[in-house]
Amino acid sequence: MISETPPHPMNDATLLDLARNVLSIESEAIDQLSLRLDGSFVAAHHLMRACQGRIVVSGIGKSGHVGNKIASTLASTGTPAFFMHPAEASHGDLGMIAAEDLLLALSNSGESEELLIIVPLLKRRGTRLVAITGNPQSRLARLADVHLDASVPREACPLNLAPTASTTAVLALGDALAVTLLEAKGFSAADFARTHPGGSLGKRLLLTVQDIMHQDPRVPRVGTDATVAQALAEMSDKALGMTAVVDGQGRLLGIFTDGDLRRALEKGQTAIHDIKVRDLMTANPVVTRADALAAEAAATMQERKIFGLFVVDADGKLVGAFNMHDLLRAGIV
Repeated sequence: MISETPPHPMNDATLLDLARNVLSIESEAIDQLSLRLDGSFVAAHHLMRACQGRIVVSGIGKSGHVGNKIASTLASTGTPAFFMHPAEASHGDLGMIAAEDLLLALSNSGESEELLIIVPLLKRRGTRLVAITGNPQSRLARLADVHLDASVPREACPLNLAPTASTTAVLALGDALAVTLLEAKGFSAADFARTHPGGSLGKRLLLTVQDIMHQDPRVPRVGTDATVAQALAEMSDKALGMTAVVDGQGRLLGIFTDGDLRRALEKGQTAIHDIKVRDLMTANPVVTRADALAAEAAATMQERKIFGLFVVDADGKLVGAFNMHDLLRAGIV
C-alpha cells in the first residue's frame, strides 16, 4: 500500500523558487548536451539526410510523447516522418516500415523492451537505426548505427524520478536534427506554408503579391515628362511614399521616392519643382510579380532596405504597387 504524504505547504516565494530551479536544471541539461555534440550528431544528420524513405520515430511512455513531437517537427520542415508506437509495432504496425526507412528510437534507459523486440527485426531487413538514449552502454545504444547521448546530470523532479530534464534534452536534440536537416535541404518559408495550409501562419505565408497590392486607379504613376512637382502631387494623392515613372506603353522605367527628393536637396539643387522627374528617379528599380509570394517580397524588401515595391507583368508593364504598411496589415511582417 502506498502511503499518502500530507500536502507540503508552500508560500508564493517558495513556489517561485522551485519553478526557477526546475527551469535552471533543464537549461543546464541542454547546455551540457550542446557541449557534448560531436561526430555522432554529424553522422546521425547525414544518415537521416541520406534516407530514401521516411524517418520512423518510436518510443514508449514519456519518450513516446516526445517522439510524437519530433516526428511532427520533422514532417513539417521537409523530412517525411511519422510516429510509430513500439507496442503496436509488435502487433502488425511493423509492416509500415520499409527497408529504405530509418528508425529513430528514443529511450532514456536504452533498455525499453518494446523497442528491443522490434529493432533486431528491422535491422535484419536493412532499416538503419539512430538511437537517442541516456545510457551509452545500453543495449539499444549498442544496436544503433549511430547513438546520440542525451544523458542528464539529474531530473528537475525533486525526487529525481519523473522524466523532466531528460525529456527536455531529447526534445531539444530532436529539434536540432530537424533544423539542420531543414537547412541542408534548403527548406524555405514557402515550403513551410505548403505544409501548414490550415493554420493562420500558413495562410499568411501563402498570400501572393496579387492579394495585397494596390491596383489601378490606386497605383501612383507619372510619365517621363512629368515634373518633380507633378510627381509629388501623385505621391500625396496615392499615399504610398513613391511613384512609378512609366513610358508611353505603361512600362516601368524608374521609381521616384521621398529619398530621391531628399538626396537632390542635399546636393543643393534649386528650382527643384520644375526639374523633370526622370532626372532624379532611380532607374531599373527592384520589382516583383503579382504571382510571387508576399512573404518572399517582404524578405526582398528587408534585405534591400526598401519601403515599397512596384509590380510588373512579363512585359515590364506596371500592374500594381504595395509598401511595408500593406505587408503589416496582411500579417506578413
